[in-house]
Amino acid sequence: MKKLILCTFVLLMTQGILKAQQDNNIGLMFGYGSEIEQPGIGVIGEFAIVENLTISPNFLFFFPEKFSYIKTNVWELNGNLNYYFFSNDRMGAYGLGGINYTQISVKADYLGISESDSEGKIGANIGGGFKFHLSERFAPFAEVKYVISDFDQVVAMIGMKYKF
Repeated sequence: MKKLILCTFVLLMTQGILKAQQDNNIGLMFGYGSEIEQPGIGVIGEFAIVENLTISPNFLFFFPEKFSYIKTNVWELNGNLNYYFFSNDRMGAYGLGGINYTQISVKADYLGISESDSEGKIGANIGGGFKFHLSERFAPFAEVKYVISDFDQVVAMIGMKYKF
């Protein structure tokens, strides 16, 4: 009897672990920063912690902007928690909050003289998004967040996540 209870318990635990692993995603995304007015490309992950809560790290590199003799590069690294307040077989809606690190680099080349400078700032993210379950493995998503820091801006993203 003890072995039967133990086997049942192990089977149920395994089901829970496998279910949690199926809720893990990686993907590609395109974004747009409202203040820098530049599009970007990035990678995103989403890993289940507990029911309705995931951790979502992502990296977004905005396309460099060249204006006359000045070139500007901007990228951001984020660590968000997503809380799914609605989720079914077809879609999910979530709110997000987390931390942000934004790096801005500027390089000027004028008459053979080069100067460069860069600055990074830590901030906070707040926003939300939707994920649509296109198939068993693929899920397109859309997300909007507001970055609260010395580099405040709204960042809108769309992309595709792959469930593994």
